Amino acid sequence: MGGVMGGRRFDLAIAVVGMLSMFALAFGMTSQAQAGKKSSKPVVKIKIKTSTQAALAKGKVKVTAKARKPKKQKKQRVKLYAKLKVGNKTIKNAGKAGTRFKRGKQKTVRIKLSKKAKKLATTCGKPKLTVISKTKVKKTYRKHGRKKHKTSWKKSGKTRRTLKQDESNCPPEGPKVVPVPDTIDLASADRCDFITQGTAPDTECLFPYPNDYFTKADSTTKTGLRLNLNEQSTPANAGTPTVPPKHIDPKDINLSDGFSPGAPIITQVPGLDTLQAFQATGMVGIHKKSNYSAADQPLVMIDAATGQREPIWAELDANASSPEQTDLEIHFNKNLIEGHRYIVAMRNLKRADGSTIEAPDGFKLYRTENEVTENPVIESRRAGFEDIFAKLGTAGIARDSLYMAWDFTVASTENITERMLHIRDDAFAQLGDNNLADGIQQGVAPTFSINPNDGDDNVNGRNGTIDYPLTPVPVTGNGVENIRTINGTVTVPCYLDIAGVPDPLGNGCPAGSKFKLDAQGMPIRTPGATMTAPFTCNIPRSAAQDDGGGDLDVTSPVRTSLYGHGLFGDYTEGNTGDVRKLGNDHGVMVCATDWSGMADDDVYPSAIPALSDMSKFSTIPDRLQQGFLNFLYLGRLMKTTAAQGGFAGNPAFQDDSGDSFIKTNDLSYYGNSQGGIAGGALTAIAPDLTRSVLYVPGMRYSELLPRSVDFDDYATILYPSYPIERTRPLLLTMIQGMWDRGEPNGYANHMTDNPLPNTPAHKVLIEMAYGDHQVSNITAEAEARTIGAPLRQPAVAADRLQPGLIEPWFDSGPLGDLSGPAKNGSGAFVWDIGPKRMVGNQMFGTNPNPLTNTTSPTTDITNSVNPGFDSDQGYGIDPHDTVIRQTPEVREQIAKFMEENGVITDPCGVDPCYAAGWTGAP
Repeated sequence: MGGVMGGRRFDLAIAVVGMLSMFALAFGMTSQAQAGKKSSKPVVKIKIKTSTQAALAKGKVKVTAKARKPKKQKKQRVKLYAKLKVGNKTIKNAGKAGTRFKRGKQKTVRIKLSKKAKKLATTCGKPKLTVISKTKVKKTYRKHGRKKHKTSWKKSGKTRRTLKQDESNCPPEGPKVVPVPDTIDLASADRCDFITQGTAPDTECLFPYPNDYFTKADSTTKTGLRLNLNEQSTPANAGTPTVPPKHIDPKDINLSDGFSPGAPIITQVPGLDTLQAFQATGMVGIHKKSNYSAADQPLVMIDAATGQREPIWAELDANASSPEQTDLEIHFNKNLIEGHRYIVAMRNLKRADGSTIEAPDGFKLYRTENEVTENPVIESRRAGFEDIFAKLGTAGIARDSLYMAWDFTVASTENITERMLHIRDDAFAQLGDNNLADGIQQGVAPTFSINPNDGDDNVNGRNGTIDYPLTPVPVTGNGVENIRTINGTVTVPCYLDIAGVPDPLGNGCPAGSKFKLDAQGMPIRTPGATMTAPFTCNIPRSAAQDDGGGDLDVTSPVRTSLYGHGLFGDYTEGNTGDVRKLGNDHGVMVCATDWSGMADDDVYPSAIPALSDMSKFSTIPDRLQQGFLNFLYLGRLMKTTAAQGGFAGNPAFQDDSGDSFIKTNDLSYYGNSQGGIAGGALTAIAPDLTRSVLYVPGMRYSELLPRSVDFDDYATILYPSYPIERTRPLLLTMIQGMWDRGEPNGYANHMTDNPLPNTPAHKVLIEMAYGDHQVSNITAEAEARTIGAPLRQPAVAADRLQPGLIEPWFDSGPLGDLSGPAKNGSGAFVWDIGPKRMVGNQMFGTNPNPLTNTTSPTTDITNSVNPGFDSDQGYGIDPHDTVIRQTPEVREQIAKFMEENGVITDPCGVDPCYAAGWTGAP
């Protein structure tokens, strides 16, 4: 038995040995096969020979390099790159050198440091050097039977070394303690930024603005900040003989968790206060906006998180009457990203004579390295400025070149939009629709009523249902295009207080009222409070005919569109000729209501008091949001079915046999002027429509108002109320943070793509009137860029551009071929009525907008037949309304886009889009 087992063990051992031998043979063959495979990846062995900071300070890095692979290339080209870090500063491109050597031969190479790297090498700290190599590799391959060669640079080596520190670069006692200069007054440091102090003359307390110095930490907000303006620091009005001057109360402004995403930055630089100084500095302006990215650009703004430069441009306030009152205004080519922090830097600024403007003493306290004070107020900001300087340094902006630098944070999306979304969602939930995201109109329609036919001939649009004769067709009036006009009211939940001025409709939501907010900052509805919002609807004549027996018969059910009126107008603008023509020519029932907040009945209760005392301004954006809700409720009436109680089931919207005039599945929006402006914000929150046409729109009232002829009348109140000129741009930027909740500047980043919660994506067509006197084209351009609506080009003929404008429409397009996918997106068009010109005694055309922040005064053509009429006065005809009224092609384009499956069409051929009879230069 033992002998058998022993034999088995011997046989098993023999088998194991055999198997191991086979594995060894197999692995050996594999290893030999792998060993025979030559790697083509280049390898360079690098050694840094420079060992001390003192040697590095001479400006060169000594390295040895030896090429080891690839072995096919006997001669190799190698580039060496150096990266240098000292302390918390890093220069990625500290220097480079190129060389050639034979494979296997060692070579010594000296890398010359850049000027900035050489300077960094002399600062306090242990230098850390990194050197990488890239080798030029040639690859041979065959293509179509021919031998081809391809070369590329491959990373081939990397090494690091920490050098011995030169202690002489570091003061043995640490940073030098310096006294606070006499030019710095810290008595108001709790409410004013002292970094501008030490200049002559002194600037405003809140300059530069926006500025995170005017915030405080708040863990309850999305940004972690809350604005913290002090009332004693805000601009004061002039007062009256009986009422003393009053500073703007910032209570409502301070509810924001950051600053506006589009309002201009306002500051003042003594010495940089004339056009000659602006030009001597070389600061990026409206003439050539691409200069924002130039390596030596004096004005730079970066995203603090990414270091990316933002496209900005600047101008001096052309409305100021002296250099001492002239602000520097910095504009954004498109809106900033909500919640992001940005850093602004100004450097190498020049006076008109070319001399350099010294940085203010307040800013020098932080710019000068290795110096500190013993003042706790000053030192509390040092770490923040070191972070600013570090981020600017990484972006290639040298600390010692700075005139000024500061940071600011943009308000969060939630902070800007949450009030409006709250009242929208709450109001629609009361109709039984708790899921606006699904696009289904659930629940019931809002409550509405048709006005009584009181026989007042439609005075103020109050008369109820007005039928116009089928035959004969009227030759004047609304009946030319309409078969019926319907006037009524819709009942909307009111989220404003009741402290306003009662209106004729007896609203519990009157002009002059504002939001009352709960502990979470959301509007509180007074129980049972409602707003009675008026509306008017036009049934186009093209929708019906006589059934042969004298009764009205629907032949072509019509699409529906909301309509938004112009500045401080009212809903009856929906009955104007161009709106009626659009409806009749293209089968659209247009319904309008008031833009409450900036409607006719808001002028005296809200606008006029705010112009005298900006503390009262919040009534305007608050009531604008209520106005948005009124539009949404009117749209829901147009979209819901007869069974749900919508317009379609009401006899006023039916023919004589009870058939509805309207199609409930096809709602859009069309707005004109202020309706184009406010309509952009409405679009971003609208759950029941996905297509909007914004005619002559814009955004950023703070940027728009000084450029609008409409503002001239209001300026006669504002300017005497706030007589210090340099505070006027500031106060407009300050209130923009509140206005953002009621105008598209606060919603533009979400108007098309990236929609807000419970809201669909939208498509938008922007229609600009070139040289618009009321809504400057630059504000419409900024909106188009922000929402991603590319520009149809050619926009205008080259001879129609302002002299000196090098880059019109910078970063605005192009729209693309409309036979492809571009037709199904958003877009922007410019319509031109041609140059200002006299034909006999009649004036036509307009000059383009000025390149300054001033108006385009309209020529008073009422005097054109009178002796002494000076046709050179003014800019010509205002194209603002002329384009839509005198250009059928525009109305047709609008109507085609508004269809349920509408597309962008181009009626202009290969030329710019001409309007109002202008066909281009002969």
